[in-house]
Amino acid sequence: MTDDLPRRVGWRRGDDPAGLVTREWLVTNGLGGYASGTVGGVVTRRFHGTLIAGLPAPFGRVLALGGLAETVRLRDAECRPAGDEPFAGPLRLPVHTLQDFTLELGLPVWTWAWEGMHLEKRLVLPHLRNTTYVTWTLHAAPAPVTLIVAPSFNLRPHEGMIDHLHGRCPDAAFDAPHFPYRVHETDRGVDVDADGGLPPIHLALRAPRPTSLVREDASVDLVYRVERDRGYDFHGPVASPGHWDVTLEPGESAILVVSTEPWEEIEALAAADVVAAERERRLQLLAAPEPALRHGIGAELTLAADQFVICPHTRVGDEARQEAAGHTARSVIAGYHWFTDWGRDTMIALEGLALLTGRQREAGDILRTFAHHVRDGLIPNLFPEGEGEGLYHTADATLWFFHALDRYETRTGDHALRRDLHGHLSDIVDHHLRGTRFGIGVDPRDGLLRQGEDGYQLTWMDAKVDGWVVTPRRGKAVEINALWYNALRLMERWLREDGAVADADRMGARATQAQTAFNQRFWCEDTGCLYDIVDCDGRDGITDAAVRPNQILAVSLPHPVLDPARWAAVMTVAHDRLLTPQGLRSLAPGHPDYRPSYDGDLRARDAAYHQGTVWGWLIGPFVDGWRRTWPDDHETLRHVVDALASHLGEAGLGTISEIFDAERPWTPRGCIAQAWSVAEALRCLAMAPPPND
Repeated sequence: MTDDLPRRVGWRRGDDPAGLVTREWLVTNGLGGYASGTVGGVVTRRFHGTLIAGLPAPFGRVLALGGLAETVRLRDAECRPAGDEPFAGPLRLPVHTLQDFTLELGLPVWTWAWEGMHLEKRLVLPHLRNTTYVTWTLHAAPAPVTLIVAPSFNLRPHEGMIDHLHGRCPDAAFDAPHFPYRVHETDRGVDVDADGGLPPIHLALRAPRPTSLVREDASVDLVYRVERDRGYDFHGPVASPGHWDVTLEPGESAILVVSTEPWEEIEALAAADVVAAERERRLQLLAAPEPALRHGIGAELTLAADQFVICPHTRVGDEARQEAAGHTARSVIAGYHWFTDWGRDTMIALEGLALLTGRQREAGDILRTFAHHVRDGLIPNLFPEGEGEGLYHTADATLWFFHALDRYETRTGDHALRRDLHGHLSDIVDHHLRGTRFGIGVDPRDGLLRQGEDGYQLTWMDAKVDGWVVTPRRGKAVEINALWYNALRLMERWLREDGAVADADRMGARATQAQTAFNQRFWCEDTGCLYDIVDCDGRDGITDAAVRPNQILAVSLPHPVLDPARWAAVMTVAHDRLLTPQGLRSLAPGHPDYRPSYDGDLRARDAAYHQGTVWGWLIGPFVDGWRRTWPDDHETLRHVVDALASHLGEAGLGTISEIFDAERPWTPRGCIAQAWSVAEALRCLAMAPPPND
């Protein structure tokens, strides 16, 4: 590996041992599937596993293989590089045996040293395959080493219940050693089958000398500490069918292949070729982005961006339709570990994830995929796990679709896609003008867009728990109308470019009406910035003056709805009251609903989710608004960009978390890897002034 390739140490001997369980790695396969765990091998989440396969509906993502317990025997002594249960569990190794954990091209590498032994482990998921390759290489040892590898299983949907073993016999005594799945050993390897129609899990361990699975059924009750802290089910059984004993001499390697793909495919691909191909694919990713993103943090985040761009393998209909038209179904996973693909997140993240990273074709495919799912003038809010149809309870995702299409056309110069989608765009505008689902529609009195329906959370501030919509924001929300105005101006321009002058004039008149009303109605003298909502809950004249980051979209979008004379006031309030090193607070301190930390059970967390909690993605609109207001102030922008580096080795290694606490030490929370957080960080890096400017 050359020095200019991204390599970030996630943990090194001498670091705080707590990092072994708080720092997590993630490798994805482009299908929504992944492998993930902690640096030290401690299983702290229900989502940790060696292979979480992305399967077609109705399954969705499935925990195909949980942990791998590794024990090393050298002469008459043993050490366990990871796991202290018989095959999976909390860490109990002498910490000094792990020398470091590193990401190379975004892929995890563990290095252990013990009694003259130097053992390295690598993990790779080939692109668009539900397969994991784990390689152990013995670089040095004073004598032959025996590596004992024991797989553990709890076959289930990756967000499914963890307090039982799928397919376990109801009368099976859990206290007795028991493996609840069917095991078939053949010349090819081991098949593990469960009930419920899941495909078999194939395992094959390739080593310099023949080895076979030593059957030794075992089961333990595992505690998932992060799930416990988050108020979810936190303990349940995992089971192992046995272990492999592999003898390695210095310079030799053993490879474990875990897959839900057919044996014929597994056998057709040599492990070394798969690893080399994935490495080459990642090198090509690093050669494609904007120049500012080809090195350093930009290169790391370019690799992180790749984790989110997927072929929605669960929706076979999307794949068939796109392939028939000569395209490829594409979407964006909003965050790992538990989010699926969300419309809003996808449209906000499109420019950073795909356009700035040189993936223009995939960006177009993403837009086509979502355009196919337009219903009643709306794109889906999200696609539920393992289902083929979306849910549509969103007022802003569709307006972000206009923004994403504009960014695509601006970056690529491709006008054909937008013209192909013209019917969808016109249908969206027409539905919004006359009114559509969830109370979304234009108020003809002022041209502003209102939204809201009891029991629904339609903006990006969408926390809901036990029927409680935490921030309903029903009425005319500030960012919804900034997005609406931007969409109208885009439609006006596109119609004019296509020669539909009369239609363009009508669209322009609607935009002007909305802009005039916005500037008359949203300015709040008391706060010196914008109201968050006017006509709250449909009551004329009732306003919400909470200082939130939503208002910066009135400055940051390509067509800003706010009068330029007020840009500085809005951006100054955002800087002084909302800006943190990791993003913007969702509510300014001092408000009665402000919450400084995001912790506790689900209800407590959702109460804080948009009531102060910092969101990483908001740094992008902030930088846009700041550059528009003070284009020559490079120092503030440098400070913002420099702060991005501090988080990459903190939680999800090499990536950016979903949210952070609103006060020091800005503890990362939520998903360890969030699409729009990474995307907007990439945009900020691409916009950053040169160091010597």
